[in-house]
Amino acid sequence: MKKRLRVALAQINVTVGDIRGNERKILSSLREARKAGAGVVLFPELALTGYPPEDLLFKPAFIRDNLAALRRIAPASKGICAVVGFADSGPSGALYNAAAVLRDGRLIHKYHKMMLPNYGVFDEQRYFKAGTTPLTVALSPEGRIGVSICEDIWRDDGPCRTEAASGARLLLNLSASPYHAGKWRLRERILTRRARQCGSWICYANLLGGQDELVFDGGSRVVDPRGRVVFKAPQFKEGLFVVDLESVPGTQGAIGTWYRCRSRSGPSARPLRADEEIFQALVLGLRDYVKKNGFSRVVVGMSGGVDSALTAALAAAALGRRAVTAVSMPSRYSSAGTQADARAVAKGLGIRFLEIPIEPVFQAFLSTLERGIGRTKPDATEENLQARIRGTLLMALSNKFGWLVLSTGNKSEISTGYCTLYGDMAGGFAVIKDVPKTQVYRVSRYANRYFGKKVIPDSVLRRPPSAELKPNQTDQDVLPPYDTLDAILRAYVEERRPASEIRRRMRSSGVRVDRVLRMIDFSEYKRRQAAPGIKITPLAFGRDRRMPITNLYREA
Repeated sequence: MKKRLRVALAQINVTVGDIRGNERKILSSLREARKAGAGVVLFPELALTGYPPEDLLFKPAFIRDNLAALRRIAPASKGICAVVGFADSGPSGALYNAAAVLRDGRLIHKYHKMMLPNYGVFDEQRYFKAGTTPLTVALSPEGRIGVSICEDIWRDDGPCRTEAASGARLLLNLSASPYHAGKWRLRERILTRRARQCGSWICYANLLGGQDELVFDGGSRVVDPRGRVVFKAPQFKEGLFVVDLESVPGTQGAIGTWYRCRSRSGPSARPLRADEEIFQALVLGLRDYVKKNGFSRVVVGMSGGVDSALTAALAAAALGRRAVTAVSMPSRYSSAGTQADARAVAKGLGIRFLEIPIEPVFQAFLSTLERGIGRTKPDATEENLQARIRGTLLMALSNKFGWLVLSTGNKSEISTGYCTLYGDMAGGFAVIKDVPKTQVYRVSRYANRYFGKKVIPDSVLRRPPSAELKPNQTDQDVLPPYDTLDAILRAYVEERRPASEIRRRMRSSGVRVDRVLRMIDFSEYKRRQAAPGIKITPLAFGRDRRMPITNLYREA
């Protein structure tokens, strides 16, 4: 006779601070899991509070409210075992990143996360005390399960091996692992290694959704004791994913001897191609930022260049074409080609298009400014005035109609300061802030495949990039070619390579590496004032990279 344990992975999109809303999602998934006949349903890390709750954790009422929600959820666990992430309080006000094991309508065990990450985007040691005790729970007659939370399973010295040694043949991991491009491969390597080390099954439930700069991409997994990934939930899709772990006649029926996993939710998801994955991450992060912050419409300054075209395409994909307005603000330096392309992108996407020429305002600024600076030779002052006029107009539309302004700068520009503070940097959300320029082109080409037509015309993709703030201007008047620049940025910012090594790497390029590095270092004050944007690289500005503004150190 076969023995079977049916496990449901609740890959849900929760909102930080929306404890009542998160409670409803958990209860809905619990009901769905019970209806599907699951014996166990696993939720993500801190599913009740949302992740990361940051300094909300310093509010006693926030902790009390999440504990009250957990008590309301417990009775719904009759006939099923639910493992739910929450914030627990202990003696002397200590806080724990915790998992509740609910069964038969009551809380039967609590587990406190033992490995608290404090690197990159993580700051858990600011809030939580580390747990000290691994947890195994009997699911007789199925055997014992072990419970861990996110970082616990990434560490060789975490609790998983101890739990396996104590008889747990199924390890449940609640996770909130933030996205960066290709990170699913790293997670798979960790999970397969841990499964082989422990000789246990692993069921891994990862959070889904956008939270400020972070995107959680889901991609929950089931891994067998040999380290084979036997089920993959999709990235960027909310859902309850149900699998059966089965034994066969002649085995003793303990989970460790079960050799087959059958999905009840369809086949495993296919891996996404790199540009498709980034596009979907940006769409999810933008959609959740807009909707979770109470906006219904967005506005994009449409220059006719690739950055604004991609931003508008992402907005249309995330929110629908009726929620997006594009605004062209041509000046005396705007070419006929870019103006035509701005209109073409808006028409291709089916979004509203406004044209507001800025020449009268620019002329008024110049006349007024002349009283302070006299008849001086034009320079970046006059260039930046145009960008700031555009930023002012976009913010005025935002004030008047409640539209969220999407700024359009990419990582290459923001890294080097090739952007105007209070100008093109103005806005409430910077969608492609962490997307290098070379990647912008690749994701833009995928956007055309996504929409099934060339919403971003070839002329946009082929034209030399230009801010069009003075005659015959191109980005390469100031910056190295973008493929070279992005290689320098990747080495210096994301890989943290020393300047001497980067100089050696780039010796044949003819680029003055030290000048580029100075531009990066001197632009920190701009980045501190930029709108938040979606993290898609392994190391983004802000949460990941925290450099002082006042900083006289220069690497030899």
